[in-house]
Amino acid sequence: MGYVNDDKMTQFIPPWQFQGATGTYTIAAGAVAGTWAFHRAAAASTGVVTIPILPPGNSGAARNKGSLLKSIEVDYELLLAGATSVTAALAKVTRGANGAVAVVSAVTITQDQAAAVAAATQGQHKLTVTVTTPEWHSNAAYYFLNLTCVCGATVTLDFLGAIVNYTFKA
Repeated sequence: MGYVNDDKMTQFIPPWQFQGATGTYTIAAGAVAGTWAFHRAAAASTGVVTIPILPPGNSGAARNKGSLLKSIEVDYELLLAGATSVTAALAKVTRGANGAVAVVSAVTITQDQAAAVAAATQGQHKLTVTVTTPEWHSNAAYYFLNLTCVCGATVTLDFLGAIVNYTFKA
């Protein structure tokens, strides 16, 4: 047995694992031939797309093992028009003991494209969300990336997938 310390690990999250609120969402062929998309039909509303973050974790007592969550890249398209804003938020859900309620907290992040400017223009985007203080993924908690998209009546959204970037230690 050997020791693994790889700081360039990635995990693809396909669009059919995304969840949407407010609006009509479907899995459809993407605007680019050969791609699939989590598609939201045009609607003047604020849509929230939730992406489960799925790198491997560690359930052992050893600290600093498993996956150190560093960043998430989301590929999406704003079609027919630009949005008012696209804002990312990372939620950490700490599991409660049997009979206890889970606790949701915000993880401090930055996004590389300004929410009301570059992230919201019509066209194809790769939004990178960086965790300010990377966190080790364990069986005590799980994460969701929420993208809030404020859209006018003609804007359609296509989410093509996400890439989770992490360090893996075992």
